[in-house]
Amino acid sequence: MKPKGKLIAVGGAEDKGTDLELGIIHRNNLNFFELGILRRVLAEAGRTDARIEVVSTASATPKEVGQNYLSAFQRIGASNVGHLLIRDREDAYHQEYEERIEHADVVWFTGGNQYRLTSTFGGTRFLDILKDRYQRDHIIIAGTSAGAMAMSGTMIYEGNSGRAHLKGEVKFTTGLGFISSVIFDSHFDKRGRFARLVQAVAANPSMLGIGLGEDTGVIITEGYQLEAIGSGMVVIIDGHQIRHSNIADIPEGNPLSLEHLIVHFLALGDRFDLAQRRFMPKAVEVRVED
Repeated sequence: MKPKGKLIAVGGAEDKGTDLELGIIHRNNLNFFELGILRRVLAEAGRTDARIEVVSTASATPKEVGQNYLSAFQRIGASNVGHLLIRDREDAYHQEYEERIEHADVVWFTGGNQYRLTSTFGGTRFLDILKDRYQRDHIIIAGTSAGAMAMSGTMIYEGNSGRAHLKGEVKFTTGLGFISSVIFDSHFDKRGRFARLVQAVAANPSMLGIGLGEDTGVIITEGYQLEAIGSGMVVIIDGHQIRHSNIADIPEGNPLSLEHLIVHFLALGDRFDLAQRRFMPKAVEVRVED
């Protein structure tokens, strides 16, 4: 059955919470470069009074980050925005939050540490409600940075970009599981994460790797129709036709060897069929000069 809901995964525009490559928790100014993408989220919701719930659990500063997103959504005309201040599993079991998620039109997961999301919500009724509503309702589940990376069934949670070509340097775990056919990576071009996503796809070749640039995202409709949004680039790595791979045979710490990896680059308006693995470029308007 095709899900009725939509997923919107955004590559992030600024660091929040934990930098997984350095293992350092730090705070940065929140500049909200993705305001254009937030406008698209609101447009997809269909009305300015759509109920939006911001979940800032991934952040090391959840109250501050949540309030900033409330302000950002309000600045673009959203009139019905709430903040679910869920800091741990005990908070996730609050009946009030479960009831609010039952009635939300949009759920926005902020950035930070994706491991914090999976360890907080894994196995909870909160997550069960969201998964059920994604299948049967016209809900939008959106996330930026860590909030995007956690959406898939298999999730990257650690991996130094400079060593990602070596077996074992990229770590995976179970994500929130809204979609099982892809693996997301964020801040993709800014942090040089190409090799990191390649290793993820080499280890899981049945899945498509989706690398999200900053201020860039994808909208996934019916579980397979993908559209690129934002100002940057979306990279899709397809390992279905890999002919040679040494990942199963080499010791950890050795470099990968792969043949026939397929890579697509998508810009604003380009589409991709995740089921058929088919690229559909946006029609380009050709100007004819007099």
